[in-house]
Amino acid sequence: MNQTADLIRSATLRPDESQRSFRATLDAIARPGRVTRLPQESLETVPAALLPVLALADLGTGVHVLADDPRWADVTGVVTNAAPAPLHRARLVAALRPVTAAELRSLCRGSATAPEDGALAALAVPDVTGGEQPLRLTGPGLPGEVVIAPRGLPEGFAAARGHGDFPAGIDLLLVAPDGRLLGLPRSTHLELVTSRED
Repeated sequence: MNQTADLIRSATLRPDESQRSFRATLDAIARPGRVTRLPQESLETVPAALLPVLALADLGTGVHVLADDPRWADVTGVVTNAAPAPLHRARLVAALRPVTAAELRSLCRGSATAPEDGALAALAVPDVTGGEQPLRLTGPGLPGEVVIAPRGLPEGFAAARGHGDFPAGIDLLLVAPDGRLLGLPRSTHLELVTSRED
């Protein structure tokens, strides 16, 4: 119980930490493929991929936390007052462990008439650069095309994330342990870069 209480204290963001996490999240979504950074002092005690959810969640938001340690889900509920929700219905998702393609496919995508129901998911990755699966991004907020190569994406990531249903869809944040994050909003078209194009 004392350990859980310590986690609750560490996950209770100061107003300035919450504001800066919120701003970094918005910047990442507004500027796809450009690296932004979460507050460094928050990362000493809280997993980086949990910070966007802590900053955005409130009483009316369904939240789901994918973690090896189930206490993080309890902590998130206590700190934000957000109700826990099944993965396929959650509006906010924090994946503190590697996510599978099947889990990505199951995220709520909303609809043309209710795009606000689409999930925003913060996914922990080992790094936002240096991966072996380059992805080409095009669409609003991008100057032409941008190629990114995050590490630790699941096999079939691009297909599982999907696209083409805008304004429905999912918004993704790829979050490295050091707080660097990349945004992949639902409006961004994403495709694999094949080796013959290099």
